[in-house]
Amino acid sequence: MRAILLRMQPQPDARVVAGPRHGVVVRVTHWLTLVAFVALVISGVEIVFSHPRFYLGETGNVNMKPLFTLPVASSRDTVPTAYKYILPDQNGWSRYLHFEAAWLLLFVGAVYVVSGWRSGRFRREIVPQRSERNWRSYWGVIGGYLRVTPRREESKTSYNVLQRTVYFAVIFVAFPLMIWTGLAMSPAFTAVVPWCPLIVGGRQTARTLHFFLTWGLVLFFITHVAMVSTSGFVARMRGMITGGDGAVCADAVDAVKEGA
Repeated sequence: MRAILLRMQPQPDARVVAGPRHGVVVRVTHWLTLVAFVALVISGVEIVFSHPRFYLGETGNVNMKPLFTLPVASSRDTVPTAYKYILPDQNGWSRYLHFEAAWLLLFVGAVYVVSGWRSGRFRREIVPQRSERNWRSYWGVIGGYLRVTPRREESKTSYNVLQRTVYFAVIFVAFPLMIWTGLAMSPAFTAVVPWCPLIVGGRQTARTLHFFLTWGLVLFFITHVAMVSTSGFVARMRGMITGGDGAVCADAVDAVKEGA
């Protein structure tokens, strides 16, 4: 009788979505991070134009030999370059915007990390699975990209080991280093925490590392957009804007199997 009653009950549809592909916190912090990142890159470029020379150590000035010099003109006539003209000085608004965007990124990043840690999202989606932590798994994914192998169905709602590793490195290595090296260049912060620049080798070393980290993240951003475009741009954007295209509910599928 119990089996008959179970069969008479409406069975869950295996196509029912368990929830949004990305939660509200993930979606909001994603787009706020994009806004902050674009503002940081634009203002950072303008700041670099004021002194396109990079050094190692604690100090660096025009009387010292730089580690390298960018092949661009400066916005200050006191900085020697290979060009006989100077760019318009945008150092005022660019520094103001840079600091404001940096604080926005710091706040948004803190909300994202706390939320991801408490919800278990990092463990489920970002940290590479134990069974995947081997070269065979990585080469399998890389080979699939090189062969332009059609993606498996589950990859539309989950990250492969290469994606997990890259996202983990960006979230927990690159961005924290960006924030640390940025604070190491702030006179107000280093006055309170004088050991901050010493850990990375000095204020000028922090500036040089900050520069390379920035363009590493720019490269990640370009690759990220390219991968989204080639793996279903509309569906991916819908998932990050409205939360659509969620994963299939495993409980519903199991219930259908048991009721069959």
